[in-house]
This record gives sequence, C-alpha cells and structure tokens, in this order.
Amino acid sequence: MTNNSMRAITQRTLGGPEVLESVEVAVPRPGPGEVLIRVAATSINAADWKLRSGAVTKLGPPPFTLGFDLSGTVTRAGAEVTEFAPGDEVFGNVLGRNGAYADYVVAPADFLTRKPAALDHAHAAALPTAALTAWQALTDVRAGQRVLVHAAAGGVGHLAVQLAKARGAYVIGTARTANHEFLRGLGADELIDYTTTDFTTAIEPVDLVFDLVGGDYAERSLRVLAPHGRMVDAQGEEPLADPRYHRHYFHPSGADLGEIAALVAAGRLRGEIDRVMPLADVVEAHRLSESGRVRGKIVLTNP
Repeated sequence: MTNNSMRAITQRTLGGPEVLESVEVAVPRPGPGEVLIRVAATSINAADWKLRSGAVTKLGPPPFTLGFDLSGTVTRAGAEVTEFAPGDEVFGNVLGRNGAYADYVVAPADFLTRKPAALDHAHAAALPTAALTAWQALTDVRAGQRVLVHAAAGGVGHLAVQLAKARGAYVIGTARTANHEFLRGLGADELIDYTTTDFTTAIEPVDLVFDLVGGDYAERSLRVLAPHGRMVDAQGEEPLADPRYHRHYFHPSGADLGEIAALVAAGRLRGEIDRVMPLADVVEAHRLSESGRVRGKIVLTNP
C-alpha cells in the first residue's frame, strides 16, 4: 500500500459473513468538525451483521464498510476542531457507510471522548455503542426501583446491569445459568434462566424493562411491568400500542461517553470482552457474534 492508501473491510453484496472482503482504498480526509483516526480497535455490534445481511437497510445498498465503534489515535484534525489534536488517544462512534473496519476512519469530533490512560484500546473499543445504549436507556432509573434486563450477559446487557445497580436499582436479569455467576459479580440481584423458566411467572412486577432480545419479549414483558412502569425496547421493530412502551435508539455523544469513561476510570463500570481477534478474522468474528452465544463483546484489533 502507498502512504495515501489503506485497508478497509467492505462488501459488494448483502449476505452471510463470507461477503466481507478486504480492499485497498484511499485514506479519507477529515472535513470541518471531524478528525482522522488511526484505528487501533473496533468491536462488533448486532447492528453490524443485521446491516451486512440486509435484515436492516439503513445504510442503503452496498458497497459500504461497517463498524460503529472505535478506539485509536487522532492523526489529523479538520477545521473548527479545538478539543483534539494529532497524537490524542480517543474512543467513540462513527456512523454511516465508511465505518471503523479499516486502518483509518473519519469521525465527528463530538462523537468522541479521550481514552482514559488506564483503559487499553481493546476495552475502549468495546464500549461506545453498547455503553451509550444502556446509559441513555436507563437515564430515568432511580434508587429503589426494580429493573429487568433481558439478555443480561450480552454486550449491552452486562453494562445495563452495572449502570442500573450504580443508580441504586434492584436488578433482575435473564440469562443462561452458565452466566449467572458472572452477572452476580456485576451486581445482579436476581437471575432467571430463560431456557428453563418463563420470566413472566417468576418475578414480581418491575418498574422498568430493558429488552435486548426482541421477538415476543416486549409483549410478554408488559405482563410483569407495573402500571406506572416503562418498557424500553432496543430490539423490536413493531411498536406496541401501550403508553408504557418506548422504542429506544442510541445516539452518539462524546459528552455521555466522557461520563461513562469517568465511571470506568473509577472502577465502577467494566466492559466484558468475550474475545479479541485481528481485523483480518472479521468473517469468523461475525459468525461468532451472530450465534448469540457471546458474553460481552467481540473486539477486532488493528495492529
């Protein structure tokens, strides 16, 4: 590759993990309010393989490069950027058709925050989308409330357990028995193995449900939701006609990430990494992520 080219993982068609391919493209240039980042690590979110397969079509037709999360080093700052300079280590989000499965990526400066020195790039890259999804969904949680988190051991769920607990909630999680000890270590008060127990008959009413599963989980969850409660659905596609139901979408926010980074630096929040793989193994990483048997996040590093 030349000094002006880089590797990116793209796809020319929708389909299974095998459609992902490595190509050589020009290094992008940051515009006003943007920075160019040398990507040290990115991570896989469920949205990645839903977009890759065509289950979600928000990026339009291929070709495009996936990757919403990143951690890396600023190499160039665009006009109007005052908070970051070349050499700064940052982490955050990038949205659009030119994502972080690449050597370099351009991101809006206000989607980023400084990486804490004690946090390595792999753990930083595991946080942005998952942590922001949980942080923004649980904004209204108050001490003493009962919170039910579905898929509690997953990439978003294990962070939601910690954040709800940090806000003083009584936290109930659904997860396989194999993950119960892990979740108790994160502060979960009550756990239900969804493979053997129907949660709708196993718990008392809750103040908030955070659904990270989809399917019929939202409708079933309304049965255990208190009359004054709130149902936050981060997975479903069809909204429910119930005033307690709210469809949740995360939004990139360097300011929110700064608060999350402070919790991480203080030892009050930790992101679980299922495994770290090189970016070159992205096809296998997608297969693993799509299996639904991942605890925490899969991180792709870019040495």
